Amino acid sequence: MKIPVSGGIWVLLFVLSGCSKDPAPEPQTEPAAPANQATVVDDAAMSDESASENWLAFGRTYSEQRFSPLDQVNAGNVASLGVDWYLDLPNARGLVSTPLVVDGTMYFVESMNRIRAVDASSGEELWTWDPKVYENSDMRIGWEHNRGIGIWKDKVYQATWDGRLIAIDRANGTQVWSQRIYDQGMPLYNTGAPKIFKGKVMIGSGGTESGPNRGYVVAHDAETGEFLWKFYIVPGNPADGFENEAMEMAARTWTGEWWKYGGGGNAWHGFTYDADLDVVYIGTGNGAPWNRKVRSPGGGDNLFLDSIVALDPDTGEYLWHYQNTPGETWDYNSNMDIILADLEIDGKTVKAMMQAPKNGFFYVHDRENRKLLSAETYAEINWATHVDMETGRPVERPGARYEDGEERISPTPAGAHSWHAMSYNPMTGLAYIPVLQISAIYNDEGIDPDSWQSAIFEGDTTAVGWRIIEDRTHVAGSLQARDPVTNTVAWEVPMYGIGNAGTMTTAGNLVLQGRVDGTLRAYNATTGEELWSQDLGLGISAPPVTYSVDGRQYIAVLVGWGGGAAGLGGDISTANGWAYGVHDRRLVAFSLDGETTLPAQPPAAEAQPIEMLQFEIDAAMADQGAYEYGVRCTVCHGWNAISAGMAPDLRASPILASQEAFASVVRDGSLQVNGMPIFEHLSDDELLAIRHYVRREAEKAIE
Repeated sequence: MKIPVSGGIWVLLFVLSGCSKDPAPEPQTEPAAPANQATVVDDAAMSDESASENWLAFGRTYSEQRFSPLDQVNAGNVASLGVDWYLDLPNARGLVSTPLVVDGTMYFVESMNRIRAVDASSGEELWTWDPKVYENSDMRIGWEHNRGIGIWKDKVYQATWDGRLIAIDRANGTQVWSQRIYDQGMPLYNTGAPKIFKGKVMIGSGGTESGPNRGYVVAHDAETGEFLWKFYIVPGNPADGFENEAMEMAARTWTGEWWKYGGGGNAWHGFTYDADLDVVYIGTGNGAPWNRKVRSPGGGDNLFLDSIVALDPDTGEYLWHYQNTPGETWDYNSNMDIILADLEIDGKTVKAMMQAPKNGFFYVHDRENRKLLSAETYAEINWATHVDMETGRPVERPGARYEDGEERISPTPAGAHSWHAMSYNPMTGLAYIPVLQISAIYNDEGIDPDSWQSAIFEGDTTAVGWRIIEDRTHVAGSLQARDPVTNTVAWEVPMYGIGNAGTMTTAGNLVLQGRVDGTLRAYNATTGEELWSQDLGLGISAPPVTYSVDGRQYIAVLVGWGGGAAGLGGDISTANGWAYGVHDRRLVAFSLDGETTLPAQPPAAEAQPIEMLQFEIDAAMADQGAYEYGVRCTVCHGWNAISAGMAPDLRASPILASQEAFASVVRDGSLQVNGMPIFEHLSDDELLAIRHYVRREAEKAIE
């Protein structure tokens, strides 16, 4: 038996996390070199689908299939999986990243962009790197989680919340170089994993909802950090001239003075390098503001929003594009995985590309001739009826743009599929997608176009009135296996809750996925039969990976619910008794020889709202506070002020008793070190209104 080793936020965008007295981040451990570094992580290694020991990138290889050739753990014996080792992560909160493994060393990023290297066969810590984002940012906006890192040769790469692209020595965890990819104070942030190819590191940014900015991707030299090229996703002010012909072309699809709103399109995830064709594909984001009639009042497709854009990897030059949702107006984006695979279609091998973006259509393209092969719905949608295969454009339902009042629309801003990874198994020929089935009401209420032109934007993130209308305790979803050749469902397993984790598949005829209920599950990849599950005691957002060391196959996953869905899932945390600062975040590894006992999580600890007899609630003030809380606090502190465990439950916070104490945290940044952003432009009245709203919700619970 091995001895366990202990170690030392979807779309409303503004994160209030970490308002309690968590311990400060741990000091960096003494660097220790990994045992061996025989694998050269370069284009050849990233293109090798047959190499099985390592997990070198977000999707394992350049294809982004998240498929492993390992089959020691398989459909016949997966029921014997046991915990091999685990690592406690006491200062972590939301964990959503994909660990990488090279030659027996695992590298992963946890909260606040801290990176750890551990022995992949024991969990023994080798080094820790802390970029101290709380010291290098004004912390106005962003998320404290991160989806992953990159590796190239002897370096690890990360994009930090505060806008730095950093190279770290893989052997000892020390910084090699650091470059700013945007200036401090800009309404941007980073949560994505860098994409590395041909000696270049490419990254985009988040921030579509955070104010007036233009989405882009940028590439730097992997060895030196030198800037190489930048591609903007939407055009800027025509009076300033256009950077290239692509932006001039795109500008013809916009109207009004869109540049005053930035336009959006931010590329924060969904990057794939095609080594066969020497092309890099980027999935682009939604519009800013969401409602097209605000940013582009005369209509138009608004290129290159919600698209797949193909670029020359050496120069960043535009090659071609396909727009999934022309003139998007629902927060539909295409920042989802772009998977490459060879498919047998009509007797021919086709170099295909597949994607399941938010809008509910599953797209398959021939990436050699750029032809759309199929586009079929993989979830319930009602904004469009189908995709016209002659034009490649969706056929919209009249009224779907909510131009004449409220409309019930499917999917919602959460999407039919969000950033939670899908996978593809070339042996079964199936893609595995975490699907969400849910509707929302959209309307034009609350639009404030002027706020989008403000340099201190901290308000309504959408310029759209919307609300989820289902009972959130019965949010429908599924794990769907889809045949990309016929574009039909092969099998489907129902699942509950927003934000179920991404998938991984193997040659052992397995699909593995974590769930928001805290279980890791294994399915027969051909039939969908559930073969094994283990309760890990806390919601899972991160996708699992698999690798081998000395002939033993491991399956590993980060445990600790994170991302926007975690902040919005107060019903799930309440049902499970998950509370902020109580339940342990962990990295857990399994093997067929695993006999380690995973300690049980602490007892359920539902937050207990406290009484404040001296606090007399003003109804009008509380109503105003409901709005202020909704656009700034909900995504971390939860709907109706009920925390989902990723941030403190404010109904139980004594800080609410004092205007001065509340202001010190929310406006003055006294808890930045714990991931709490600064809302420096909130007035005294706005702060007071939030306090009245939260106290009203507390009194409801006490009654």
